[in-house]
Amino acid sequence: MAHPFVSNSNILHRSFARQPDRVVSASGLSLFLESGREILDASAGPAVSCLGFGRPEIAEVVANQMNQLPYLYSGARFTCDVTEELESMLLQGQPGGLSKAIFHERGMTQKHHVIARKQSYHGNTIGALCVSGHKSRRAMYGHWLSHNVSFVDPCFAYRLKGNESDQDYVKRLADQLEAEILRIGPENVSAFVAETVSGTTLGCLPAVPGYFKAVREICDRHDVLLILDEIMCGKALGGGFVPLSGVLLRNKIFDALADGSQGLAHGHTLQADPVVCAAALEAQRIIRDEDLLTNAREMGKVLERLLRTNLGHMEYVGDIRGRGLFWAVEFVQDRGTKTPFPADMRLCHQIVDKALDLGLNILGNLGETGDIHVDHAIMSPPYVVTESELGRMVGILRESIQTVMSEVIDIQGA
Repeated sequence: MAHPFVSNSNILHRSFARQPDRVVSASGLSLFLESGREILDASAGPAVSCLGFGRPEIAEVVANQMNQLPYLYSGARFTCDVTEELESMLLQGQPGGLSKAIFHERGMTQKHHVIARKQSYHGNTIGALCVSGHKSRRAMYGHWLSHNVSFVDPCFAYRLKGNESDQDYVKRLADQLEAEILRIGPENVSAFVAETVSGTTLGCLPAVPGYFKAVREICDRHDVLLILDEIMCGKALGGGFVPLSGVLLRNKIFDALADGSQGLAHGHTLQADPVVCAAALEAQRIIRDEDLLTNAREMGKVLERLLRTNLGHMEYVGDIRGRGLFWAVEFVQDRGTKTPFPADMRLCHQIVDKALDLGLNILGNLGETGDIHVDHAIMSPPYVVTESELGRMVGILRESIQTVMSEVIDIQGA
């Protein structure tokens, strides 16, 4: 049977209707295509390749670890030095009271309900999707999703704050969260889940000052865990070289596990994999030894300045927001009313595609995420980015926006 697909690959790619460009190599911040084209990666994948491409020291430690100890099953009574070293590095000084790590509440089983935020995204497993307020991604799995989840408003100052002061806005959101906890019953609510800086659903959305402090106080008052999802806005543990995630716990949570089941009921086949942990440990050493977090902060200021200077005056740019090297540009039809473009125009995807045609890789929003349609483009370059590279990136983004918007206006005026 013939299908109207243009892809002839045997791999089930994200899109069936488009033949993906084949990448043959990468170096620094550049991807090199089979066609000979060079693409400047301004998004670090989905904010993953924080060290850029081509780090021979990571390749070396991976090769050494493969020769020394390539695999260890964490379900048996084994551990190894490299895994313990990585955990110690991440938890040095017990940041925020965190003292234990798992790579990949008190034992009160009646606490079965989770509160999350609207227009959020926490992952594509059924469990993660249950607590994701992403409209289109939830829609097709509705019958599979738990009903023990409810949602409150995100901290979205650009669209939801109105004329309130930051303090009044924080109080309104905090009151809403506390009211939801009381509605469900504190004895039933196990956790509140939130992205510290929202990712692709709302576009690099930071909270207003005081928001998470208020949330923390409410959660503590009602014995509710606060789970902060920093998969996208935080540093990539593996530096983009290996797949790795981690869960960091406070002593209070570990004590509950130790006093109760005295272990974890489930695990993963490749949990705490030695090769992956070796690569991640070296990546974290590079970040520390090269002081890349300082560079990220300084280049983040440069990126903000370049975006505001080059794009801030554009008629269809509604908001520019972010933190560090994690920034988004939101597009609107009218800056005064903040009216978004129709969702079926797929405006941000047009801009992302045009940028790629011009040699720049950026991110756009993930479909219809909720009641508020948000068209945005994200730039999240690696920590090693230079000021000149940022200038090139913003220049191409500006050209992409100008080209697409001129075409959109021509179509609307026709």
